[in-house]
Amino acid sequence: MKKEIILPSIKKMVLVALLMLPFLGNAQISIGNDLSKINYASPTPYTIGGITVSGIEYLDKNVIIMLSDLEVGKKIRVPGDEISSAIRKLWDQGLFEDIKITATDIKGDKIFLDIYLKERPRLNKFSFSGIKKTAADDIREKINLTRGDVVTEHLKIRTANIIKDYFRGKGYLNTEVKINETPDKKSKNFVNLAIQIKKNKKVKIEHINIYGNHALSADAVRSAMKETKERGHLNPLDSLGPTIITMVQHAVRFQFKQIPEDLARFFVTNYKVKIFKGSKFIESDYKDDLKKIVEKYNKKGYRDAHIVSDSVYKIDNENIAIDIHIDEGSRYYFRNIKWIGNTIYNSRFLTQILGIRKGDVYNRDLLETNLQYNPEGFDISSLYMDNGYLFFNATPVETYVNNDSIDLEIRIHEGKQARINKVTIKGNTKTNDHVVIRELRTIPGHLFSRSDVIRSTRELAQLKYFNAENLKPNINPNPADGSVDIEYQVEEASADQIELSGGWGYGRIIGTLGLSFNNFSIRNFFNKGAWKPIPSGDGQKLSLKFQTYGVGYMSWSASFTEPWLGGRKPNALTLSYYHSRYGNGLPSWNEKSSSFVINGYTVGLGKRLIWPDDFFTLYQAVNLQFYKLKNYSTIFPVGTGTGNFNNLSYEIILGRNSTNAPIYPRNGSDLSLSLELTPPYSLFSSQDYTKLDDNSKYKWIEYHKWKIKAYWYFELMDKLVLATKFRYGFLGHYNADLGNTPFERFYLGGDGMSGYNNFDGREIIAMRGYTNESVTPLYYKDKNIGGTIYSRYTLELRYPLSLNPNSTIYALAFFEAGNSWLNFNNFDPFNVKRAAGVGFRVFLPMFGMLGLDWAYGFDPIPGLPSASGSHFHFSLNQSLD
Repeated sequence: MKKEIILPSIKKMVLVALLMLPFLGNAQISIGNDLSKINYASPTPYTIGGITVSGIEYLDKNVIIMLSDLEVGKKIRVPGDEISSAIRKLWDQGLFEDIKITATDIKGDKIFLDIYLKERPRLNKFSFSGIKKTAADDIREKINLTRGDVVTEHLKIRTANIIKDYFRGKGYLNTEVKINETPDKKSKNFVNLAIQIKKNKKVKIEHINIYGNHALSADAVRSAMKETKERGHLNPLDSLGPTIITMVQHAVRFQFKQIPEDLARFFVTNYKVKIFKGSKFIESDYKDDLKKIVEKYNKKGYRDAHIVSDSVYKIDNENIAIDIHIDEGSRYYFRNIKWIGNTIYNSRFLTQILGIRKGDVYNRDLLETNLQYNPEGFDISSLYMDNGYLFFNATPVETYVNNDSIDLEIRIHEGKQARINKVTIKGNTKTNDHVVIRELRTIPGHLFSRSDVIRSTRELAQLKYFNAENLKPNINPNPADGSVDIEYQVEEASADQIELSGGWGYGRIIGTLGLSFNNFSIRNFFNKGAWKPIPSGDGQKLSLKFQTYGVGYMSWSASFTEPWLGGRKPNALTLSYYHSRYGNGLPSWNEKSSSFVINGYTVGLGKRLIWPDDFFTLYQAVNLQFYKLKNYSTIFPVGTGTGNFNNLSYEIILGRNSTNAPIYPRNGSDLSLSLELTPPYSLFSSQDYTKLDDNSKYKWIEYHKWKIKAYWYFELMDKLVLATKFRYGFLGHYNADLGNTPFERFYLGGDGMSGYNNFDGREIIAMRGYTNESVTPLYYKDKNIGGTIYSRYTLELRYPLSLNPNSTIYALAFFEAGNSWLNFNNFDPFNVKRAAGVGFRVFLPMFGMLGLDWAYGFDPIPGLPSASGSHFHFSLNQSLD
């Protein structure tokens, strides 16, 4: 019996002692040195006569007294709970490492107290070791430590945990963090924290084991996990022997159908190469990937599939394994689909649009997509919403499940047609409202159309004035009156560009300075207040460009485009002029002086078409060039090298651009067919052109030039884009006696930036893996005269590293092939020069698209041993396209 009474008493004493440890170990309660006035057996009531605070340097003493809940005039009992409570409240602030409350004097029934506090040290600075500066900068923002913070154990533990979480998110699951605290030598009660980080090696996922799967293979289940991947394996010899033995056994037994399965199993097991995804483990991604496994089963008709259990465990310090147990359930099929509530469209038509037939595998995701929004085809919601039924909704309900078949009832609420009330723009701080509004397809008073909203968003992105990734239409329906307000939220991006580059052409470095003001305002040209730094906001384009390599060559050009001539229709008027002068640097009066002077003028008019669809555009232009040569036969192989030549041409371009974004398109196409032709002067002349000299033949240049461009973009997976490109050009003539003009020819090869772009009207077409203009017919009359026909084919795989509008960056890998020919008789579209390589592009609003590519040209160029092989190419403003 004694034992039973003593043990509980001991437990109570231990419990009390533990509760008092914070106060006994780090705080003291004392009532001065004169203990005779205090009866500990019988606490005495006192009135606080005064309170002082000692020991602190950085805190307000009045605040300390307030936090203690002690105040002059308050009655307390000494000893008593009031003093203990005051210490506890101060201790809870976490600012002190020692607390004492002392009675400094007792006069009658008044007691005078002193609160002594020893502050915890404060942070002076902290530093990292064991990691790179970029990682340190990222962590610095996350831990949010600042000078003056009170350094506690909690602060250090919290900081260590944040750092571990940061590296855990990058696959370093075994990160070690040690925080050393040292007193600062210059500041009293301040400390420095040295944060030592040891990331250790990344933990890789060695195996993902799938159990319970029958309908899908283990690899098919693993492929559903987009971020959680096994590490790559390349073990060709590990199981080669057993595989050969197994194959021989199957052959001896005449089980030849098993042999391909043996080979497939061998390669799947031993050849697992990971290119786009690593094998690090991130818990949040893993949880999302488990949901994707279930979603994949659901798309295959297994609507009851679920993850029974999963476990993640260590194999060693560098590798983990994952076990996933699946219950697939049964596979289901659509049976009867019934429409309820539809009055605008009949049930048969809606079923055709839905695209799901009786007997199809049950796929809830496909059902929702074809009901609500299918970006790649028709859907029920778009059918209604493009006809003004904004308040439409369709709810599929499973009405009957019998064995493996499901009956559906799709309940439709059509609502009223909604008309557009107000259309507003938000966020355009630079671009004027009318420039944005004229691009919109959504007009007040018209019926609401979701397709018009989507198309309007695309048109705003194509302007390049706004961040295409953040364009957001806000739809605000008003069910009470059947109207809708639409607000387009935009974010201004810099549209102006500066070009400062150097290109290599004809053995010289050619410098280029160009300015493009792509959102110019000519009406504010004489308004001093609009120069910030230039008048802008009206969507006009002004381009200025200057090229030179010294006194031997100077060229300048200017062009102006008004995209909405008259302000009512998207008819773009373009006016341009350029002047180039090539020479040997000698003054004009010197008899050895040589020069080639070009003056060119263009008047163009472009318009948007509505047929065959409204992605089409038509551009027409009249071009006029005057060539004046003096003693220039050593470079340009026409006549005596002295004379005047004229080129008057008409150009027409039919284009269709349906790409979803101008900088990094993910889908759509960019197609164009162009024809440029001059009057057929020779057909109206009685002269014998076989007997004329070149100066007379080409006084008025004649030709017809055809060009085709076709670019397609396909998003293979999230942001991974395949671009397929084809370009073709043909330069023809009217008169066989006159033949092809030496002007206006095609020069293929290099980076497309060789300079001399206006020289004899030639076109520079880039092709990577070869030097500039090297994939070109070399000689005509012993000089390089260029080709009259060319073709180029490109396959390009792109992946973005950043889609920030201020710095869009993407990497690419490509295969390219092309060639050019002297005439059509030599043309062979399969006789091409091939190249492959990798590169990246950086779009900076101020400079445009910058690029660097490495390419290897596989086919030698006769007479030019260094033209193919390994080459680096720098590009500016998509000169490589």
